[in-house]
Amino acid sequence: MRTHAAFQLTGDRSHQCDATATYTHNGARAFVLCDGIGSSDEVRAWTRTAARRLAYAAALRADAEAGLRVVYEVYAAEPERQDEYTRYNLPAACAVVAVTAPGKPLTLAWCGDARAYVLNPRGAVQRLTEDHNLRRVFQGNRNRVTSCLGSTETDEQRQARYGHLAIESVTRDAENCRLLLASDGAYEPLEDSARNIADYLTGTPAHAARHITESAIAHAGTYSDNATALVADLRTARAR
Repeated sequence: MRTHAAFQLTGDRSHQCDATATYTHNGARAFVLCDGIGSSDEVRAWTRTAARRLAYAAALRADAEAGLRVVYEVYAAEPERQDEYTRYNLPAACAVVAVTAPGKPLTLAWCGDARAYVLNPRGAVQRLTEDHNLRRVFQGNRNRVTSCLGSTETDEQRQARYGHLAIESVTRDAENCRLLLASDGAYEPLEDSARNIADYLTGTPAHAARHITESAIAHAGTYSDNATALVADLRTARAR
């Protein structure tokens, strides 16, 4: 039986600009979800490439934060992103990365408002990420992100302006847990409808990913965003 699966729907957008990727290296497995900012052929292609790069970099280093920082810095150093007048027209994406490795706890890192949750064996869901958007910072517009892949700002610059780092990370035990990575188009409609995420994380990973995504579109109201969910069953425990 497959231990992970992803499912996505375009919603009312013109393009599907969310992307997921996985990569395994020496027993370390990386799971990535990127939520492209905008809706175009260019953003779609860029986000798919970025997701693959993130998965490879994170698995190679067996650490989510190390992988995300490497790719973040590569994009930030691109010459065309140094011009303050043109950088905002270049593709960018929110990103969340999770890595499991033998004998190590789960590592997570993110920039933007794509989220990670875990469902523990007792059936309780815990959100592991904190959104990088104006709702978190100023109780403002949740659709305005305060960090993303493709930005050039450093941790210090983001901290000074918004009170959080450009990239944040957490580490936790996740033995026998179910991991969910979700774009805002997948979690917001369910959250706005006061739905319990745990109710959608039953069955196989493929069933759960599809159930979350389809339910998000059904509850989105007058406008639905790209909705993507990646679900993985984790068996990695911390070395004791």
